[in-house]
Parts: sequence; structure tokens; C-alpha cells
Amino acid sequence: MRLVALALWGVVCAAGQTRPEWRKVGSSAVEWMLASPVTGPVDRVWFSGDGARLFARTSSGKTFATSDFETWAPAGAVLEPAVGPAPAAARLPDPSAHLVGPATDPLRVYGLGLQLSRSDDGGRSWTSLTQFQSQSIVGGGQHSLAVSPADPDQLVLANDYGVWRSLDGGLSWAGLNQFLPNLPVRRILATPSGIGGVRVEADGLGVLELPPGGSVWFPVTGAASASDASIRQRYSAAVGAEVTAIGAAGTTVYAGSSDGRIWVSFDSGMTFRASRLETSGAVERIFVDPVEPRVALAALRGPGARVLRTTSSGSLWDDLSASLPDGAVHAVTAERAAGAVYVATDRGVFWAQADLEGASLPSVDWVSLKGALPAAAATDVRLDPAGVQLYAALDGYGVYATAAPHRLRNLRLVNTADFSRRAAAPGSLVSVIGGRVDSARGSGLDFPVLAASDGESQLQVPFEATGPNVALSLRTSSGLVTLGLPVQPVSPAIFVGRDGAPMLLDADSGLQVDARNTARSNGRLQILATGLGRVRPDWPTGLAAPLENPPVVAAEVRVYLDGAPLPVTSATLAPGYIGFYLVEVQLPSITNLGTSELYLSAGGQESNRVQVVLEP
Repeated sequence: MRLVALALWGVVCAAGQTRPEWRKVGSSAVEWMLASPVTGPVDRVWFSGDGARLFARTSSGKTFATSDFETWAPAGAVLEPAVGPAPAAARLPDPSAHLVGPATDPLRVYGLGLQLSRSDDGGRSWTSLTQFQSQSIVGGGQHSLAVSPADPDQLVLANDYGVWRSLDGGLSWAGLNQFLPNLPVRRILATPSGIGGVRVEADGLGVLELPPGGSVWFPVTGAASASDASIRQRYSAAVGAEVTAIGAAGTTVYAGSSDGRIWVSFDSGMTFRASRLETSGAVERIFVDPVEPRVALAALRGPGARVLRTTSSGSLWDDLSASLPDGAVHAVTAERAAGAVYVATDRGVFWAQADLEGASLPSVDWVSLKGALPAAAATDVRLDPAGVQLYAALDGYGVYATAAPHRLRNLRLVNTADFSRRAAAPGSLVSVIGGRVDSARGSGLDFPVLAASDGESQLQVPFEATGPNVALSLRTSSGLVTLGLPVQPVSPAIFVGRDGAPMLLDADSGLQVDARNTARSNGRLQILATGLGRVRPDWPTGLAAPLENPPVVAAEVRVYLDGAPLPVTSATLAPGYIGFYLVEVQLPSITNLGTSELYLSAGGQESNRVQVVLEP
């Protein structure tokens, strides 16, 4: 059995880096089943005088430029060329079309309407350049066309789905949207939870999902919007004002209006009572603690109070705006136990420590989390289920993530493979986020500390451990801390990196499988996992697995590719490593080109889903 020559433990530790460095989550494009991935609407495109640079103005009024026709950068205060007069034409290709034409050829006319059409005889006859059967290969709503001054066959089109380029006069098209900062994300609906990826809601595009380890967003059909208009209308009628934000936990519902007032309901929205009577800017978002709904936070557009806190079910609201820079606050999230509050504002992302338990007015000092983030308004913030990672949506730029600053203020247990809160299993790895652990013991067993730093420590669960719950005593520099750890016979998880890329290996080459080194049909794939439970023969906890004849997983292990089972050729402890398991599978002799979903199960328990890139 061949295992990749890779510093696996370093990869796992890197997943829990304590430095607050932002990373891009996916691209700014969506797979819409057109010629290329799409993005938000673009109103106008034009070339520089020499044709070396292309400019694009988005519907939000921002202008970007590219020289390599792939990467884009803000263009700053660039002067748009004047729009020339529309050329004459014998007729229009469709009633909605408007005409443009290159000054060098009076007979050539382009029509921008439902499709992009071209005429070479002054509009007497037309040829569609974007239509295939009855559909457009670049999407509808054509707004602008630019013809390169260096090459009349190089066309660039702007429409409701972004920017498109043709190098053969419109016979074929490719999108320039992959890195164009024009994805209008307004809400982060979900962060990785072990089953799904990141879900967002974007203006004009609906609900989108980024699969684990993926780079392009996909539309989610049938998904409910976070801003359900029918619920807002019902609550608006109940309170007699335009409801712009709703937050709920259990039977408690908070509703905020366009003039800054807030109401609260204790019967799931059947009846409301006035909670805040002061008027100000619109309430844009309400966060309600899922365990203690008496604790809620509201984000307001301003002026005046822009971050409000209640710890008394809305009886009293305190202004936490304090040192927060001027500008609208679009979203707020928090972790009550750590007293951490995060906000998305016109000036970016900020966080502060605040008392979210008592009724005293806290002193709040807001800290910018800008770092290397692009200069753009933040539209949403959200913590992952474990409270370890912070996600932020930036207008046009999509989603970014970083290690949440508050995670170092109190200890928490997560699964080392994917940093989820899934249960542990005998032999598996768990991470203690928030501090250095010197020793750990639970249920009369020692939990070996395999690595430790001031921000994170890794432990192995003894193979003899049993559940369903273990009171785990951790000896730290601050003293003895006890945390509850759920334990079940198996709890499988595939290792993923900081960017969500799974630890999948080509069994023949020993290289990691990714977009550059794809898996191939009829090949063998190795999966690095944890949580597969007991092995045969028994193996000591805290000892690296042998390089030859490693112990075999006792539970039945199955692997699925796009829902179809794969032959599992072996499932053992990973040779030379502690707490890692190595599962090897045989890929089908025929596979489709592209990405597929992969997951495994052990003893009937399913792991997280990951993406694998395949070639026939």
C-alpha cells in the first residue's frame, strides 16, 4: 500500500491556524449552464484606444479593467468614451433591440436585444450570434457591445449575466466572469456543516451553493429564500408597518421595520407587542441567540443607533454602536458564551467584545477586521456551527472566511478532519480550539495530546473509549477545564484543508488529487479520514500505525461517488500516522469529465461530502 509523501499532520494543523487571515471562498461566478460561468449584470464594456485593455461597468456603478482578459482590478476614475449615434438599419432583428456599429464598416450593424445579432448588409438580413435552438448561450438582456480596435473579429458583450468574449466574430463565446468582482451576495444562508457547502442568496440569482472544495457556485432549485416576502408581508400587516428584518428562535420572533422600530412575538408570530418605539434608519438584520432567545441583536442602516442589544426579550434595547465608524450596518451575528459580536458595514467587517448575558450597558470597542479584504461594503457575516470560522459577504466580491478572533477566548472541541461538531469515535482525532492542552483524561482513560500550541491542540480518542458522552478533563495553563465530548462507535469524516479541498490521493502516483492532478477512470483513489472506529487487531492509542500490514477497520466501510457505490479495496489505519485512516477505492472504468460528489460511510454513519475532479 503506497501513501503519499506528504506532511499530513502539518496540513491538519494548518486547517486551524490562529492568524486572522482572510481567504476567498469560491470565485465570483455561478455555473448557470451557459457557455461559461456567469455573474451579475454588467451595463457597459469598452476597449482602450489600442485594444490592450478592456473595461466593464457593472450595474452597481463600479468599473473594472483587465489586460489579460481573465483577472480584473478596479479601474478607478476612468473616463468612459462617448456613446456614438445609433446606425441606421433597414429593420430590427427584434422589437427590443438597439443598434450599434463599428465606425470602420457602415454596412455592418449589431443588434442588442433578446440575442446579439449581426447584419452585414445594413440591416436587411440578420444572423443571431448567441442563439442555439431557442436559447441564448450567454443569457439574455444584452446591454453593450465592444469591438476591439485592433481586431474587428474580437467582440465583447455585456448583459444580465456578465461579460462575454468572442475571437471569431461571434461564432463562439467564452465568459470573462470567473474573477470579475460582480457577484451580488446579500445573505450567507449556511456555512459548511459536514453535509453541504456554503449557501448564499444573491440578487437576481436566487440561492446558490458552493460544494465543499468547489470553486464555482451552483444554483439551488427549490430552495427557500432567507427573505421570504410572504412572511414579511404577513408580519407587516400584523404590526402596521413595513417589516424589513426578521429574527427567530423557538417560538420567539423579532420583527424590525423600515423606520427603525422593533416588535417581538412569543407565539411564533401570531401576535406582536411593541419592543422598540424609537425611529431611525431601517432595521436590516436581527440575530437571535438560538439557545437564549431573550438575547438578540439588531443591525440598522442609521443614522443614530446602528447596533442594538437586548438581553431581556426586547424589554430594553441598548445602543452598542459606540466607536463603530459611520455608515450603515447591514448584518450582525454573535456568540453569546464568548461575548463576541460581529457586524457587516459599509466600511467592512468589525467585531467587539460585549456582555450578552447581563442587563448592564456594556463598554464596546469595535475593531476592524479588514486585513487583506477588498475595499467593498460587507453585506453579511456568519459564524460556522462550531464558532471557529467567520464568514463575510462583500458586495461584488463574493464570500471570504477567516479564523474567528473570539475562538481563543474559550475552549471548544471540534472534529480535526473538518472542524465540525460531529461526535468523536474510538481512535479518532479531535481539536481543542482556544488554548494549549498539557494533558487530557476522560472516563478513566488518557487522551494523548499529539500536538499543542497556544491557540489549538490535537488529541486522539482512546480506542477503548465508549459513549454516548465523555466528561473530558483538560489540564491547561489556566487550570483544569472540563468539556463534554459525544462519542459513538463510528463517526467518519474526510480530511479537508483550509480551502475545503479534500485529502484525496492518487494511489499510483502518491499525489494529491485536485484540479491540476485529476483522478482518472479505472484508477485507484485513497481517502484520508478519521473516526472509523475500532480496528483488527487492536492497536495502542497514541502509537503510529505500522508501515506494513496496518490494522484493518472493524466496521463495514462503503464509499459513494455521485450516489453510486465504489469497490472498497482496503480500509486500514494510515501507515506511519496517528488517528488517520486510509480507505482505498477502485474508480469506475468509465467516468464523466468534471467534478463529482464523494463520501464514505462506516457502520452506516455517513461522512462529510467532498468534491473530486475526474477525467475519463
